[in-house]
Amino acid sequence: MPAKRSPLMPLVHRFFEVDAVAASRVLETMSTEEATAVLKAVPPTLAAGACRHLPAHQAAELLKEASPRLFREVVDRLEPTQCAAILFHLPAEAREALLAELPAGSRRQIQELMTYPDDSAGRIMSVDFVAFRADVRVRDAILRVRDLARRNALSSYTYVIDEQDRLAGVINMRDLFLAQGDEPLAKIMRGQVFAVDCFMDQEQVAHELTRRRFFAVPVVDPDRRLLGVVKSDQLLGQVREEAAEDIQLMFGVSADERAFSALGFSLRKRLPWLHVNLATAFLAASVVALFEGIIGRVTALAVFLPVVAGQGGNAGAQSLAVVMRGLVMREIPSQKVALLLRKEVQIGVVNGLVVGGVTAAVAWAWNGNPYLGLVIGLAMVVNLAVAGFAGAAIPLGMRAVGLDPAQSSNIILTTVTDVVGFFAFLGFAVLLESRLT
Repeated sequence: MPAKRSPLMPLVHRFFEVDAVAASRVLETMSTEEATAVLKAVPPTLAAGACRHLPAHQAAELLKEASPRLFREVVDRLEPTQCAAILFHLPAEAREALLAELPAGSRRQIQELMTYPDDSAGRIMSVDFVAFRADVRVRDAILRVRDLARRNALSSYTYVIDEQDRLAGVINMRDLFLAQGDEPLAKIMRGQVFAVDCFMDQEQVAHELTRRRFFAVPVVDPDRRLLGVVKSDQLLGQVREEAAEDIQLMFGVSADERAFSALGFSLRKRLPWLHVNLATAFLAASVVALFEGIIGRVTALAVFLPVVAGQGGNAGAQSLAVVMRGLVMREIPSQKVALLLRKEVQIGVVNGLVVGGVTAAVAWAWNGNPYLGLVIGLAMVVNLAVAGFAGAAIPLGMRAVGLDPAQSSNIILTTVTDVVGFFAFLGFAVLLESRLT
């Protein structure tokens, strides 16, 4: 017999009317099918009153099949932030259909609240989680957990929220099943739960999950309302994708391009950066042109130009890779930037002395002139020291001005090492020209 024809329905109506909070607690512990049937059986105004006190994720689950009238009744009784939290848990089609029923002003305000930046935790969080009010009894929570387990809908953690949907604690399953049935969850929950803000950068979330060894972490809004969870497996996939994009950006390739992207798309994405690279190559060539005279007089210098530039580029790339990793893993606090730059310069100087010494010996043995070895050795020290500094300073500087540190850092670094390497090598050659000829 349908619920609306039951002789108990007047009593149910009265219960919803007198104590909407208690009605919501009963709905919270019922299976989804049973709770939905009850909501459809009572008048929309009474159903809306109970939904107002339900956790956002459960209210969304019950409202998926609701009539537009019931949804409007619920919205009229909620703050925009609460409405946004409920809508966020709905499938896209249901969300759009229900939003279309709202006045334009309310719809625009709620849609703005549901928008998260591309690289934020809010964009990758899952709304598949379990949460109870703090005053729900243990026996009722166990019934609900068992129902979810039968439907394979039980997540790794079970959370506790307060009357405003704010995260209050987390429940250990062992504690739940060993507790007395009439105890409230507030008595057995573990408070001080770590959570991430919905606007937190995804890489920082990954760092926190790795450091704390969590399977998942709750996501909250600025008012600490529970919005969803970020699961480690999902986050690792996202971070892996971002790392691949960063590699492409470092070398002047669009993050959107894939191995089998259309030919026209790939050309449009690559050609602009090739023109930028061409401009920087002309800059390096102009430095060589300044010393055209001495190159004509000491032709052996031309042989070693690519050696100096190449070693500088390699050394700078090493520094760039280490610093980029440090930025991703949040290992470089602002107060240690100067220390990092000094360390990279010191490494560059030592590498320059060692590699420059080897190169000088090879040049001396090949040409028979020790001063050619001295020139290339000194140039190597200067270039590798500058390369170490530039490899660290370029991504740090880009981050400081709000740009993506991966955005074509390698192109900028190559320009610096080419220009400095050519200038240092040919400059020392001019100073020692009388010894080279």
